[in-house]
Amino acid sequence: MKNKLLWRLCAFIAVGTVLLFWAIAWLTNHTETSMSFLDKAHQETLYAYGEEAEEIYLEKGEEALAVFLKEIRTKENTWLAVVNSQMTTFADTKMLDEFADRFQIGRSPEWKVHLYFSENPVMEVPFVDDNTHFLIQLPQRMRPGSLLLATRLALQIALPLIILSLLSFMLYRHVMTPLKQLERATKEFANGNLEARAMAAMPERNDELTTLAQTFDKMAQRTSSLIYNQRSLLADLSHELRTPLARIDMAIDFVEQDINREQALSRLRYEASTMRELVEDTLTFAWLNTESPQLNSDDFDLVELINVICEDARFEYPDRALCVSTPEYASIEKSSQLALGQALENIIRNALRHTPQQSKVNVTLVSDNNNYIITVTDEGTGVPESMLDAIFEPFFRVDKARAAKNYVHAAKRSGFGLGLALAKRQIAAVGGDISACNRVNKGDEQSNNSYLTGATKQTGLMVTINLPKFSDAAFAN
Repeated sequence: MKNKLLWRLCAFIAVGTVLLFWAIAWLTNHTETSMSFLDKAHQETLYAYGEEAEEIYLEKGEEALAVFLKEIRTKENTWLAVVNSQMTTFADTKMLDEFADRFQIGRSPEWKVHLYFSENPVMEVPFVDDNTHFLIQLPQRMRPGSLLLATRLALQIALPLIILSLLSFMLYRHVMTPLKQLERATKEFANGNLEARAMAAMPERNDELTTLAQTFDKMAQRTSSLIYNQRSLLADLSHELRTPLARIDMAIDFVEQDINREQALSRLRYEASTMRELVEDTLTFAWLNTESPQLNSDDFDLVELINVICEDARFEYPDRALCVSTPEYASIEKSSQLALGQALENIIRNALRHTPQQSKVNVTLVSDNNNYIITVTDEGTGVPESMLDAIFEPFFRVDKARAAKNYVHAAKRSGFGLGLALAKRQIAAVGGDISACNRVNKGDEQSNNSYLTGATKQTGLMVTINLPKFSDAAFAN
């Protein structure tokens, strides 16, 4: 679901609003109802008035009752009367004009009093005979709901303010908690902690803020990887440059002292060319690694590209056999002939360089669904299993001494360990991938790990390249 945070906030606000109105209505009704009843002490006072009036009437007569009623009237400053069931008053009392037409019966002291009526109700305490009734208009001091106004203000203003503040605080925490984690990770990353990540401390959730944190982590991962790679690349480059620079210094000394002048000049040209190739390859690798470009502007025949590269390689390595197996035609679209050509050239030359003289390198091209599969197999000593992934890292060489012994082409490019690293980035830039594995002859019972024990019955390295066709191109038969 898109906009999960939006829907979550909408649901939270909607439910919170409904709960707010429900709480206000319930609390208002409950509070007003509880405030609409007479206090227990006032109820007992009214019942005591009625019982005492009944007792005086039965024992001392109507005149004594009239005196008692006058005292209560003066004390409570209210109307009261004693009537029979025919609404006839006695004991020197009379019915109020406003009650004469509509008065039926009094209200029990235990009944609810309507707080919204301005006039006080008439309360009734019946005598034992149920034919005589003590009536008294509720004294003002006994009227309930004295705090009704303050209660209504609290329920209608203070309560919504508190609840809305609580809801706002919860929304704030819900939104700001991941943002604070992201801010903390950003500050740590900016201060040099390249391992800082936002999702590590993020609460479990799945919304836009989580996506933002994941995007930050991906950005941080790529940025830190680029920084580490650049640092490593710079360190390796500076290390690789020391040797040719030292040789250049020696050659300059020979020229200045006129010792083997021609040989020294030849060495200067060789070392300058070596440094130029090293710097160019390093810059190309850094560009591919940093920019991650998508090279997809060329349509060409992959078979023709392989054949041209192999012809050049045969010329450079005449003492090795280069066997090529391809169809007549293999069209590839939306790729880069330059990048792919450089990658294949590096891989094939690397295979020839590590193949002994009078041995062979096999290059095959086959089609598999929407991909072309290119394999380059040599007959060298192979690579330790633990290093099969590392050979695609810059300036990595399984045996740095191996490049300088027993091979007459030590001056060729990729002697710095950049060839396969460049090839991997270039193939990735055209949407492909590359991998390597060791190969043994059929019937060879020795393990691929035999090189670890010093055995030499290896039959070389096989590099496999998968390239997307980007079209329905088929092999021509």
